[in-house]
Amino acid sequence: MNTKLHAVADADGRPIRFFMTAGQVSDYTGAAALLGGLQSAEWLLADRGYNADWFREALEDKGMRACIPGRKSRAKPVRYDKRRYKRRNRIENMFGRLKDWRRVAIRYDRSPKVFLSAIALAAVVIFRL
Repeated sequence: MNTKLHAVADADGRPIRFFMTAGQVSDYTGAAALLGGLQSAEWLLADRGYNADWFREALEDKGMRACIPGRKSRAKPVRYDKRRYKRRNRIENMFGRLKDWRRVAIRYDRSPKVFLSAIALAAVVIFRL
């Protein structure tokens, strides 16, 4: 069983929202699912998997600026703030803190619903610390 966890974190790297998809599903599906519940922010940092013109336009409609590097296969390269993109390590650190929980890291739960509930429990504790 393979799944992807899409997450939204605040500026301090604390988890806010999650969405889980099957492993073979595109990252655009997770982006579309999390787009509606995004809080107002000046910038959104994301990795290359979320690089799509429609996603950038949706962020602009919400009043956010995107800091997403373009995919290597993209015909027209996009510009992004490289110094700001280095702050994305906070998101990676959030995933690392989630994996400190053995149940999440080893994935004892085979049901996606139960696994997502274990992630939510870990996220509540991480958010409060």
